[in-house]
Amino acid sequence: MTPRASLPSSDELFRKTTEAEEVAEVKSTSPLEPKATQIQVASATEVVQEKRHDEKVTFYCTKDDLTRLERARLTLRADHGISSDRGRLVRAALAEILDEFESRAGSSSLVRRLEQD
Repeated sequence: MTPRASLPSSDELFRKTTEAEEVAEVKSTSPLEPKATQIQVASATEVVQEKRHDEKVTFYCTKDDLTRLERARLTLRADHGISSDRGRLVRAALAEILDEFESRAGSSSLVRRLEQD
């Protein structure tokens, strides 16, 4: 009979942590992540804190859109030292376009782009 492997219990795998512990844990396990808990969006002077997201939405995009998104992710990492995932990029872009729409309404780039379709 072969010996059984010793596996961790569910308590060891799923433990409760405080928010500060979670942030410290993420920083210590992700050397490529920037030290700050903020993300850089649009310009050097405009900084948006990442927010907790509780809702999920699914959408479809073209291969070209997905390729552009991935290129942006890689460029942010290579040229700006910002490590991010596609979801975080989409949330940042969505916040940017909706902020512009709320401030400029009819003259916003969102309205212009949707009128073209």
